[in-house]
Amino acid sequence: MSNLPKVAWIGLGIMGSPMSENLIKAGYPVTGFTLEQDKLERLAAAGGTVAASVADAVRDADVIVTMVPASPQVEAVAYGEHGILANARRGALLIDMSSITPVTSVDLARNAAGKGIRVLDAPVSGGEAGAVEAVLSIMVGGEEADFDEARPLLDALGRTIVLCGPHGAGQTVKAANQLIVAVNIQACAEAVVFLEKSGVDLAAALDVLNGGLAGSTVLTRKRDNFLNRDFRPGFRIDLHHKDLGIVTDAAREVGAALPVGAVVAQLVASLRAQGDGGLDHSALLRSVERLSGEQV
Repeated sequence: MSNLPKVAWIGLGIMGSPMSENLIKAGYPVTGFTLEQDKLERLAAAGGTVAASVADAVRDADVIVTMVPASPQVEAVAYGEHGILANARRGALLIDMSSITPVTSVDLARNAAGKGIRVLDAPVSGGEAGAVEAVLSIMVGGEEADFDEARPLLDALGRTIVLCGPHGAGQTVKAANQLIVAVNIQACAEAVVFLEKSGVDLAAALDVLNGGLAGSTVLTRKRDNFLNRDFRPGFRIDLHHKDLGIVTDAAREVGAALPVGAVVAQLVASLRAQGDGGLDHSALLRSVERLSGEQV
């Protein structure tokens, strides 16, 4: 029997499945719940335990991890008669790794405290590849003692793990991360179209660019997406659209101007309107191609 904390994992999507499997590989007993039967079967095949509901998953857990798409889904699994707060034991630690609004995280922490449940907001960056390879960047908001307790578990999921401040701080940093990533992808996409229309060997150009100041994790991770027009979702346009809405609203609240971010947010929104919301966010290339007169 493992002496490690018992973990309940809620949400087994593109990110949640490999992350939960990395905990299992690290020796954690993981009980999971999600709405997709095939994802539950995948968890069981990896050595996890399948629960019939959120309530069943969290009832005996020491640590509860949620990894769901957005604020409404976090609220759906957290609140209500069959939710986390009504069924988790007092003293449990809830780590929400979803990307949601900072105010949702603050509200969740406050409501959970009334039930004797501690909360960390701990959104991640690194995409599906980072989740599979357990090299995610994890930005955390909450109490330092809770962060210290969670650190061994987070170490099984990521490489760069930082306590950024009080509740909601992790989500604020994640919003900034999504702003930087979106603008970076857009710049790379524009460069790709410019290089191709100029007749340059694209693969060679991207390699040399990535070795200089223009290099980035985005270019490293998305190079083959651009070269092969492979837009199978690692992180969907739909989700990046949601995240850019979060950063836009949060920036307005604090009086921060995001002129470039606002333009990229509109380009992402236009991709969704053209039916590309289910594609990887590297599909911003398709928007640049359309604006450049290409048939996409």
